[in-house]
Order: sequence, then structure tokens, then C-alpha cells
Amino acid sequence: MPSSAQDWTEIRNKAALLKSEIAKVIVGQEEVIEQMLASLFCRGHCLIIGVPGLGKTMLVRTLGQALGLNFNRIQFTPDLMPTDILGSEILQAGDGGVRRFEFTQGPIFTNLLLADEINRTPPKTQAALLEAMQERTVTVGGECYQLEEPFTVYATQNPIEHEGTYPLPEAQLDRFFFTLQIKYPEFEQEKEIVRQTIGEPGPEPQAVMSREEVLQVQAAIREVPVPDHVLDTVLKLVSSTRPGTEDASELAREYIGWGAGPRASQYLTQASQAFAILRGHNSASVEDVYDAALPILRHRVIPNYHATGEGLTADDIVKKLIEQSKDHAVKPV
Repeated sequence: MPSSAQDWTEIRNKAALLKSEIAKVIVGQEEVIEQMLASLFCRGHCLIIGVPGLGKTMLVRTLGQALGLNFNRIQFTPDLMPTDILGSEILQAGDGGVRRFEFTQGPIFTNLLLADEINRTPPKTQAALLEAMQERTVTVGGECYQLEEPFTVYATQNPIEHEGTYPLPEAQLDRFFFTLQIKYPEFEQEKEIVRQTIGEPGPEPQAVMSREEVLQVQAAIREVPVPDHVLDTVLKLVSSTRPGTEDASELAREYIGWGAGPRASQYLTQASQAFAILRGHNSASVEDVYDAALPILRHRVIPNYHATGEGLTADDIVKKLIEQSKDHAVKPV
């Protein structure tokens, strides 16, 4: 288990090599890639929101190739059943005509799972992921099956279609470590994407990390020091989102219906540890906290009717809270 600056330098070098392999296929999206890696290294899951054609599926598939991990994709549809995800028991004929049920694993038994357009399937099927995402187990027919580590769900949503969709309940949203927004590429980036489309196929990404190395990094994240002033920044920022509490900000009292819970504080601290390793810091910093705050909080802060009436989104509110936190930053002792 890495426990020294030298070991963390090796992790950063591996992460840089990983990014270069992903860049063979994916043009741009450096911030999103860093956030996806941070989530994976913190044993978290990501909800990825972006319009069609931005390469969400290719991004997750390429990440799996560069990590040398098993990858499965599930296209979520209105008729998808929980057994289509988890697997089912099938009656098999054995020796002597004895019949018995045998469990056939579903596509959830993998390392990286792409849940494509997760909001197109009914809540009953969405809920089939809850146990797996939180407990890393699957229960079918009264039997509990352990998922292999690492296990990470990357779920996608299309933000422009609402017909035939089922919004994710807050309990499921809270299981996601990050909610990531994939934006349109810049002009030069899109030009390079088009060039790759009309030219010869580029090189395939090679696996530069093994499953065992990913598990080592996940263990190393927990060893990154978190100074008291950084932890205080996390707690003050998260508590400022909670209307009806003494630590609530004026912004929360006016515009937030429900704020972020303790899981947000845990995830925000872990994300700052992951960013510290990836960026070459000796410990988690306040800057790491602020960089992770928006994807951590945007799906945990629910605007009230007043915010909706003024056209304020959760992103708008969280960005304002981050700026307020910076203005009253906790100084190191």
C-alpha cells in the first residue's frame, strides 16, 4: 500500500500515462477525465449528463481499455427488467434427472458498468442498481452475490429529452459521487474529431494499469492527509446548503428547498484527497475542495420554488455558495 511521497509520485505518473492513452481516442474533456478518475479511485459512481454525440459511451469504454478492466454497457429502456441487469435463476437439469436452479450472472458483474440513458427505465429497474452501488452486492432469490472490486457505475442522461423518461429519485442520486456535465467541444477540438472520423483509424489505447494497481490507488487515497482547515472548509460549505439550520447561508434560506447531507461531506473530502494525488499535492488543499464542490453538490442541492421562479438552477446556487466560501475561507493555523 503506497505510504510515501515517492509512491504517490508513481501514482501520479501512472495517472498521467493513463490520460495520454485516453487522449488517443478522446479529444479534449481533460477536466471530465480527471473527475472520472478521481471518482473511480474513491470507489464512487458518476452520473454523466450531455447531449447525444459527445462521446459519453466511448469515453467510458476507452477508460476501461486503458485500465485493463472489464467493461459492460446496458442500454436502459422502458421495458428493461431488474433481471436484465442483475441476472436470474434458471432451472437446469442435472445428473439423474434432478432439477435445480442455477444463477446466471447479469451484465452488472463487471468492473466498469455503463448505464446508458438510465432515466429511460422505470423506478423499479433503476432501484435494482441501489444495492450494487452502495453495498457492492447483488441479491437474487434470497442469495447474496459479491461484486468484484473495483466496481464503478457510469450512468448517462440526455438533458434535452423528457418524453418517456423517469427522473432519478433523490435516494438514487445521492449514491452518485459526481454529476458531470459534458460540454460541446471547442472549435479546434471539434476539427480534430472530424479529422479522426475521415482519416485512418487511430491506435487503440493500451492497458497501462492493472486491476491490482487500481485497488492499490483506492487504498492510497485514504492515506492522503486532510488538514483541519481543509476539513473545516468542507463542513462549512456543505452545511451552508441546509436551510432551516443555524449554519445555513442566506442564499440557502432564500433559494434552497433541501440541502446536501453528510454523504456530501464525506465525498467532498475524499475527492479533495484524490485531486491531491493526481495534481501532485502533499495533502488535500482548499483549492481541491472548491474544484470538487460543484460536481459533488449539484445533484444534492434542490432549489425551491423561489429559485425556480427566478430561473436559478442548482449549479447557479452552488457556484454562488462556493464564491461566498472563498470570501470567508478558513485559514490554516
